[in-house]
Amino acid sequence: MIRISPLTGQALLDVLDDVAGLRIEVFRDWPYLYHGDLDYERRYMQSYVGSAAAIVVGAFDGDRLVGASTGTPMEDHAEDFLTPFAQTDWPMDQIFYCAESILLPQYRGRGIGHAFFDHREAHARSLGRRYSAFCSVMRPADHPARPSDYAPLDPFWRKRGYQPLDGVIARFNWTDMGDAGQSEKPLQFWGRDLTGGAA
Repeated sequence: MIRISPLTGQALLDVLDDVAGLRIEVFRDWPYLYHGDLDYERRYMQSYVGSAAAIVVGAFDGDRLVGASTGTPMEDHAEDFLTPFAQTDWPMDQIFYCAESILLPQYRGRGIGHAFFDHREAHARSLGRRYSAFCSVMRPADHPARPSDYAPLDPFWRKRGYQPLDGVIARFNWTDMGDAGQSEKPLQFWGRDLTGGAA
């Protein structure tokens, strides 16, 4: 039985290194190909510690953290992610950003991804947010690292009511596995209206 729990305060502090390690392990795979750094990950996760507006949801197999998802008001996230929304009619103080969902491969297909979204969307509504958004990395279809059996998550996201937001693309830098330095990546934003209207 997998236990899904929101993490705050000491509970979050207790698993901070585990969340950082999971991000590095899961994101090294396609399509992120992220060459992670534990010190950077620890600093990144500090933004969620003690914040009443942010949420971190953990998935546990016994006492072992096997997955996590995070979310925060959009204006509290990186500036690079705010700029793409300037061309939309979505007020920044109405957007909740679902930052990441990370789950070890052997635990996928059990409904945990849906639980992650359920918790974050409920939290967004409790904050009075109308919109929920996340972004996905855009990679060329002929990228040499793309697995032949890769199945995009687009059908899952659409089932949750999300749609790609036309032209709303962020750009962020990180180092790909096997590369010597950082390079810029485009990230497509997806969104939905939590009140049931059209995104």
